[in-house]
Amino acid sequence: MMSLKEAVRSGSVTVRPRKAKETKGDKAVAAVSHTMLLIWSLIVILPLLWTLMTSFKTTREIFASPFSLPEQWNFDNYVSAWTTAGIGSYFVNTIIVVGFALVIVMVLGAMCAYVLARFKFPGSRGIYYLMLAGLTFPIFLAIVPLFFILKNIGLLNTLPGLIIVYVAFALPFTVFFLFSFFKTLPDEIGEAAAIDGAGEWRTFFQVMLPMAKPGLASVLIFNFLGLWNQFLIPVALNTNVGHYVLSQGMAAFASQAGYAVNFGALFAAVVITVVPVLIVYIIFQRQLQGSVSAGTNK
Repeated sequence: MMSLKEAVRSGSVTVRPRKAKETKGDKAVAAVSHTMLLIWSLIVILPLLWTLMTSFKTTREIFASPFSLPEQWNFDNYVSAWTTAGIGSYFVNTIIVVGFALVIVMVLGAMCAYVLARFKFPGSRGIYYLMLAGLTFPIFLAIVPLFFILKNIGLLNTLPGLIIVYVAFALPFTVFFLFSFFKTLPDEIGEAAAIDGAGEWRTFFQVMLPMAKPGLASVLIFNFLGLWNQFLIPVALNTNVGHYVLSQGMAAFASQAGYAVNFGALFAAVVITVVPVLIVYIIFQRQLQGSVSAGTNK
C-alpha cells in the first residue's frame, strides 16, 4: 500500500496548504481599522466635495442653504475668480516660480545626492551633515537675513528671487531623500557602464538617474506640495502685487472686500488652487509604489 509521502510525490494526492484560521481578535482589528479608514476618507473627501459644489453657488445661495445643490450649474464664479479677482495672474506666477524651482532643485539635488552617495572625498560627510542641519533650521528664523540678501542683490519682490529661495528651501530635503536611493544602487551597474565607455555624466543621466525614478517621483511630489502651498516666504519677500503667488492672492482676495466678499468666486479660487495638486499626485502616484530594485531589474 502506497504511503502518504509517496502518494504526494507521485502526484496522485494533492496537499492544499491550510489557511490560517481567523480569530475573533483579527476580525475585530480588521473591523476597527476599516471603520477608521472609512471615517478618515469621509473627513477628507466630504469637505472637498462640499467646496466643489459651493463653487457653483452664488453668495446668496451659500448663506441660504449651504448644503443644498446649486440652482444653476455654471462657471460664472470661476470666470470671476480668474479675471476679476486676479487668480489667473497669481496662478501663472505660481506655475513659473514652482516650475523653475522644481526643475532646478531636482537637478541639483539629484546630482549632489549622487556624488555624496557614490564618491568618497575629504569633507563629503561634513557636506551631508550640513544638508541634514538645513532640515532642522526653521524657515521663519531665516526670513530677515533672506530679506536683506535679496535686497542687496536686487532680487527682492521679484519672481527670480522667490525661485532662488524656494530652491534653497527644498534642496536639503531633496538631497537627504535621494541619498539613500543612490546609496543602495549596486556598484556593478556603474562599473559596467564605465566598461562600455560611458563617462561619469553619461552614467549618471542615462543609467543611475532612471533607476532612481521612484525616489525622484516621491521627492517631486513632496517638494511640489511644499512649494505650491508656501505662504510665509512669499509674504515676507514679495510685496509686489503684480508678482503675487496663489497663496498671497487668496489671502488678498478674501480680505480686500471686507464683508462684500464674493464667496462663490472665493470657493472657485480654492478649487483652482487644489486641482493642480491633485493632478500631479494622480500622475505620479504609481511611481510612489515602485522601488529602486524594480528599476534595477529593468
